[in-house]
This record gives sequence, structure tokens and C-alpha cells, in this order.
Amino acid sequence: MFKAQVDVMLRPAILDVEGKTVENALRSLGYENAGHVRIGKHITLKIEAESREEAQRIANDISKKVLSNPVMEDYTVSVTEIETAEAA
Repeated sequence: MFKAQVDVMLRPAILDVEGKTVENALRSLGYENAGHVRIGKHITLKIEAESREEAQRIANDISKKVLSNPVMEDYTVSVTEIETAEAA
């Protein structure tokens, strides 16, 4: 059993409206030293697979087909093996 962690972010060339809103709020609250805010998604899922490589392939396929919009978003996938107690 494996745990996949997927981070999905808008591509740098795409305007992040939510990020701009948060950035403006930070400035209005006096946080002038914080900026360039980008908002994304963090998804975790368990994958039953024979190997880490197979789990990685499955997680990449899911990320490409379901979790992200390949026209506007990039994603990264991290896969780790789950200990027996954590898998339950």
C-alpha cells in the first residue's frame, strides 16, 4: 500500500485570482513583506500497488486525467510506502 500526495498549481503564466485576493488582503493587514501568493490544491490518496513505481504511474495517471486541468495547471506527485498500521 502506498500514499500519494499530489500538489496541483496554476501554471505561472495563468493569473491566480485567489492568490491576488489573498496578497491584497495581506498588504491591507500590514504584511508588506509577503507576496507573490499562489493558491493550489493538495490531494492525498492511498494506492494499492505491487511496487512504488506502479503506484507512481497510477498516481501520475490519476493526476493527469482527473485531478488537474493540463491546459492550465501543473502537478507534482510524491509516493511513499505506508506502514501496515497506517494503511488500516
